[in-house]
Amino acid sequence: MKKFLKTLSANDVGSTGAHMGGILIPKGDDELLAFLPHLDPNEYNPDEWILCVTPDGREFRLRYVYYNNRFHKPNGTRNEYRITHLTKYLKSEGAKEGDIFEISKEDGATRYLMNVVPATKDEEESADNGPVRIKISAGWRRVH
Repeated sequence: MKKFLKTLSANDVGSTGAHMGGILIPKGDDELLAFLPHLDPNEYNPDEWILCVTPDGREFRLRYVYYNNRFHKPNGTRNEYRITHLTKYLKSEGAKEGDIFEISKEDGATRYLMNVVPATKDEEESADNGPVRIKISAGWRRVH
């Protein structure tokens, strides 16, 4: 089974008040891109709907999209991969900045598993009462 984790940002969980455009997938992470469905860059904004199942059996359809108007429109600026349609799920889990979003899949499987793991109590307490911490490993990482 392959599993990827992402530390959720304030923007990911909607606490900044900005329009949520979905979780960013880094273009340079070849392993993560290979884990997700192939999107043809020759198409304008190609996408795939992926079925994700939570630990308690709920199913969510998420949109995996490559916004690529930079290469298809004269004044296009976007060149980014995202997973969208996560707002409902993240709200149902009470996801907060610093929590971990997990997505995994068995080789050959057609559906993904997803989960939100809350930040540990120690991390929350130290963030509120202790010195300011600088996060070095924000973003995605692979669990081996």
